[in-house]
Amino acid sequence: MTFFEALWHGEGIGDGADFEEALASYVAVKPEEGTWQEACAEPGASPCIKRYGSFDAYLDNADELETIPVTAAMIGAALEQLA
Repeated sequence: MTFFEALWHGEGIGDGADFEEALASYVAVKPEEGTWQEACAEPGASPCIKRYGSFDAYLDNADELETIPVTAAMIGAALEQLA
């Protein structure tokens, strides 16, 4: 089973067993002022989700299978589903 880790400014902010669950992790860094568009454009923000082959692969520090760039629109849509 694949495993996903969400990153913001190069730091892990959450994870999940599926992509949508990992996207929802961005609620932890929701900007208090401004928009997601502005927050994602900040230097170094680089929101992305890394996909691993399994949770065990993640724990074993295996290389990710892919890194998926995350857009402001993707974050906004995921967080709307939480409401």
